[in-house]
Amino acid sequence: MELDDIYRPITNIFYRVSDTLGIQWAPRTTPLHRRLQTLAAAAWICLILFGEAVCIYLFYLIVYSSYWWVAFLYLIWMINDIDICNKGGRRIDWIRNWAWWTYYCDYFPINVVKTADLDPTKNYLFACFPHGVVSAGAIGSFATNALDIYNVYPGLTPYLITLRGHFLIPFFRDLIMALGACSSSVESLLYLLNKDKHQGNCVVLIVGGAAEALDAHPGEYKIILSRRKGFIKVAMQSGAPLVPVISFGEPDVFRPMSNPENGFLRKFQDKFRQITGISPIVPIGRGILQYSFGVVPLRSPITTVVGAPMSVKKNFEPTEEEVNAVHAEFTERLVQLFHKQKHKYLKNHENVELIIA
Repeated sequence: MELDDIYRPITNIFYRVSDTLGIQWAPRTTPLHRRLQTLAAAAWICLILFGEAVCIYLFYLIVYSSYWWVAFLYLIWMINDIDICNKGGRRIDWIRNWAWWTYYCDYFPINVVKTADLDPTKNYLFACFPHGVVSAGAIGSFATNALDIYNVYPGLTPYLITLRGHFLIPFFRDLIMALGACSSSVESLLYLLNKDKHQGNCVVLIVGGAAEALDAHPGEYKIILSRRKGFIKVAMQSGAPLVPVISFGEPDVFRPMSNPENGFLRKFQDKFRQITGISPIVPIGRGILQYSFGVVPLRSPITTVVGAPMSVKKNFEPTEEEVNAVHAEFTERLVQLFHKQKHKYLKNHENVELIIA
């Protein structure tokens, strides 16, 4: 009896079971470069979901080993270095240039589109929408060099803004700072946007944050903007132009569970987010070797469109009325950008509206 005669019945049973369970396996003939793209996307989502926990556990292992003194020295250094996330961070372009990020961006693929030139002698506040589940488009566009962002905007340096709590995690903080991340504190934003000290900084802020992630559903563009005015005040205090940014396709890379506004799941998510600052979302996507379930994002294109800058008059102590006026103008520009560009990047663009909460 030949091996094929043995394996063929087993293979048939395997595929029958898979069909019964609704599992669609990736073809064995998938090219190597696509497998590497999938692996890069899987590694990225694992970093997002489990990176902090792994780093804490690794630090714990070092503490309770014969190399405890290494952890002690690192902790002393980290305490003295703790405020660097408010002072421009510590980017390392060698890490931003890793091939990992190229495979990651090619997986979806992610693209960045420039609609206007930006003056490298100025600093800019990029206000990005939507957050999506994990902001795949903003990370690929601005936290890596995979899309050649330095040549897209010559003379400009992007800084992706995230919660300060991420910079309290040993080792993890060093990686995200190497990618150009800085704290979301007002101190950090004003430092980066200070024209007297810096030129050519692009502060990339995902305005809706964790709360907006709860509204990330395929084909829907619901953003939180009406009650988000802190970034407007920062722009006015620094005099930095505001730039609307929309990542078309961002909501389509995962299929989160249904969580209607008044449902039990949504109430739990809102409460958890209020306490921790993190939205408890299970990113339902695909697996590494099959397309039916898992946490790997779906292959769905993301196009990050960067709009034209909106001039903001410097005013260190703006009134509420002045803030509201700038906020209204920015909102109008964001809506215009969405409707002007959506037909290029959304299949059913006639039925898609930008819902502002």
